[in-house]
Amino acid sequence: MPAEMFYDNDADLSLLEDKTIGIIGYGSQGHAHALNSKDNGLNVMVGLYEGSRSREKAEGDGLRVGTVDETAEESDIVMVLIPDHLQADVYNNEIAPHMGAGKTLMFAHGFNIHYETIVPAENIDVSMVAPKAPGHRMREVFTRGSGVPGLLAIHQDASGSAHDIGLAYARGVGCTRAGVLTTTFKEETETDLFGEQTILCGGVTALIKAGYETLVEAGYQPESAYFECMHELKLIVDLLYEGGMEYMRYSISDTAEYGDLTRGPVVVDENVKENMKKVLEAVQDGSFAREWIAENDEGRHRFTQLRKEAAEHSIEKVGAELRGMMSFLKDAD
Repeated sequence: MPAEMFYDNDADLSLLEDKTIGIIGYGSQGHAHALNSKDNGLNVMVGLYEGSRSREKAEGDGLRVGTVDETAEESDIVMVLIPDHLQADVYNNEIAPHMGAGKTLMFAHGFNIHYETIVPAENIDVSMVAPKAPGHRMREVFTRGSGVPGLLAIHQDASGSAHDIGLAYARGVGCTRAGVLTTTFKEETETDLFGEQTILCGGVTALIKAGYETLVEAGYQPESAYFECMHELKLIVDLLYEGGMEYMRYSISDTAEYGDLTRGPVVVDENVKENMKKVLEAVQDGSFAREWIAENDEGRHRFTQLRKEAAEHSIEKVGAELRGMMSFLKDAD
């Protein structure tokens, strides 16, 4: 059965006309949600912690700003857009006391609801609108008259209108311009974490480093290894993004395509797939979530060390020097 998609004509923005939308956080996602909603004529308030450096920026962007407490109290819809590991404490201490019957609690990622670090009262709607792009991209596309696709999920429908309100919010931030797919908190959370860990972030960076190290250890120049294993990756990803694997293979040389079809399965074999299944199991059974929560509770020592070691890898030093000579990258920015 094909997935059900919703577009602008399916969403009634007037459902939000008499409501205040509270955006908690003003980072990458927060600024895009707030500004896109404001530009669509909605009443937006931004909630920030006392002393936040984002306050001046949000006010400079023409938004009303208050503390998280004040914003949660005044808002009919509260969208939580702060990092996953901070959400439970902020929700329990500053948002939950103001979430009375009839209000809507929203997220852009299902982590805390799915793993039950946040357990909302039963008399409020709980939903998710998850744009499938970083916030800066979401804002950029919106200002050009388009939008990025998004996901919509309903965890609690106390009012009977959670779906319609969620769709209206998705229209407010521009997602229904591109299409909104219905999902569940479970599916969004587990597929998102799996994708980040095995492909988009963890898998890609590990593959790049392994390829770079293999060439350098074989005696090739680090600069040549960098170009082949990292720099040119964007060219391939852009082709995949534009037209899928078939279009990418159509666009490269026959030699490259033959190498792709015959050697790719040698590198990413059934052992890799078995390892991916183990990663998925850790996402599904909650052990990854418990590990990440514990890492934050215990001071992030392992995370900090791993981040430091990654930043000190040879490919980062060589890459920084080479990118410094590429003026077109600065022009693109």
